[in-house]
Amino acid sequence: MNQQETTDLFNQIVKDYSERLYWHVRDMVGSHDDANDLLQEIYIKIWSALPSFRGDAQLFTWVWRIATNETLNFLRKQKVRSVLSFEKISNAQERIADDPYFNGGEAEKLLVKALNKLPAKQRAVFSMRYYDDMKYEDIAQIMNSSVGSLKASYHIAYQKIKAELKNNSIDF
Repeated sequence: MNQQETTDLFNQIVKDYSERLYWHVRDMVGSHDDANDLLQEIYIKIWSALPSFRGDAQLFTWVWRIATNETLNFLRKQKVRSVLSFEKISNAQERIADDPYFNGGEAEKLLVKALNKLPAKQRAVFSMRYYDDMKYEDIAQIMNSSVGSLKASYHIAYQKIKAELKNNSIDF
C-alpha cells in the first residue's frame, strides 16, 4: 500500500468509525478524558499498522481489535499503578458522577458503575455485545477467542450487573 492509499484508508477509518470507537472505548473506561486520550493512542497504532493491513480480517474487526487491546492494556496499567502506589483504585465507578460529559440518568450511572466493577475482559465483551450490538463471531475475531467462551463471559457479566443493579432496586 503506497502513502496515498494509506492516508485515504486512514481518513476513511476516522470518518466511518470515530463516533463508534469513542463510545466503545468510553464504555470500557468510563471517562471522557481517558477515552479521548486513548483514541489518540489508538489512531497512532492504526496509522502505524495500516501499511501492513493485508485484508485477512474485515477492516472493522481489525480496527476494533486494536482499540480493544489498547483499552485493555490501559485498564491493566491503571490497575497496576493503583496497586503499586497503594492507593484505592480510582476507576470510572468513582469518577462517573463528576464527569461533566456524562448526561445519563441515575439508572444509567448505576449501570456504568456496575459495568466498571467487572474484570476488563468481561467489560469488553459486555460492552461490544450490549452497547455495540456486535455478533459473537465478530467479537471472537476481535478478542481472539471462541464464541462459546464469549457467550459464557457475557452471561457471567450480565448476571453480575443484574445482581448489582438489583442491590440498587433497578431491574435489568
